[in-house]
Amino acid sequence: MPGFQNSLAAVKRISQLGAALLLLGVLSTADSARPGRISKVLPHWLDLQGRHTLSPSLLERDAYQAKLLADRSLCSGIRFDIKWANKNNGNVKLQLELRVTDEAKPIVLEQPIKPSRRGGWDAVTLDGDAFKAIGKIIAWRVKLLDGDIELAERRSFLWTDRKPAGDAEKPASD
Repeated sequence: MPGFQNSLAAVKRISQLGAALLLLGVLSTADSARPGRISKVLPHWLDLQGRHTLSPSLLERDAYQAKLLADRSLCSGIRFDIKWANKNNGNVKLQLELRVTDEAKPIVLEQPIKPSRRGGWDAVTLDGDAFKAIGKIIAWRVKLLDGDIELAERRSFLWTDRKPAGDAEKPASD
């Protein structure tokens, strides 16, 4: 009987492995259908010298970012480092939208990407007088665009799609 139990356990492991490989294949097929992808967005506050950290250490970077966030007088701007990929060659650009206090509409910044590139890291920076004029950043959204066609999007967890006041649904009458 011990040999029979071992073979049942082996069949169970093989079926679990097969199910995992099938799921992996389905997920990779779904991902390959997308024309573009934004896999990471890293907002970095910049000090008065334009630096986001004082050393290559990630711990040091996080501590310095907390210091800059706590005292905005030490900041000269904010830079969003964006990792993206695109399967098409075209007129590709990154569009950053920022929701800030005291502004009804988001602030929109665009960064064109060289046509020959199919992926990598790019930065969108808001600094100088434009940075000093804005209020506190509440939320952000980054889009990868080919002309006016949206290829991919990544947003902060506080970003919501707001409806105009005239489009608000009326409450049901009882």
